Amino acid sequence: MHISSTLTRRALLGTAGVAVVAIAATMIPGGEDRAGAAKYPLTLTPAQWKAKLTPQQYAILREASTERPFTSPLNKEHRTGTFLCAGCDRKLFSSKTKFDSGTGWPSFWKPLPRAIGTDKDTMLGYSRTEVHCAQCGGHLGHVFDDGPPPTGLRYCMNGAAMKFVAGA
Repeated sequence: MHISSTLTRRALLGTAGVAVVAIAATMIPGGEDRAGAAKYPLTLTPAQWKAKLTPQQYAILREASTERPFTSPLNKEHRTGTFLCAGCDRKLFSSKTKFDSGTGWPSFWKPLPRAIGTDKDTMLGYSRTEVHCAQCGGHLGHVFDDGPPPTGLRYCMNGAAMKFVAGA
């Protein structure tokens, strides 16, 4: 009895392990323009996006990848200006709302009006709120509820998904 229940548990765990690997394989970025599934005011084909963006920008904006923390020059950008979507130049965040979250990604407590959209993201096995550009649907990062006043929100953005225009 003990042996058969152990085998049953092993079989169950083995099946669960195969399922986890299969699910994880579907989450690895690769070739599919994830953001292109929905309709946005600006829609390009994957080939057009690849011609327009760097490989890193394409992986982040179109396949929902993430840059390594502390690698974006925009994390250290402290001038007055505006952060734009690297895919379509839509104005996303004012430098007035940027703060140092210590996470290694550019963080903001508030987006500009009508600049972003959000979706539920469960790719890591738990629920987060994904942030995307309202114009092109490009993945920007995630928003969390551990930010500073006055909103209490932390828009944790991939620097490679944005560009900065000083004084704007």
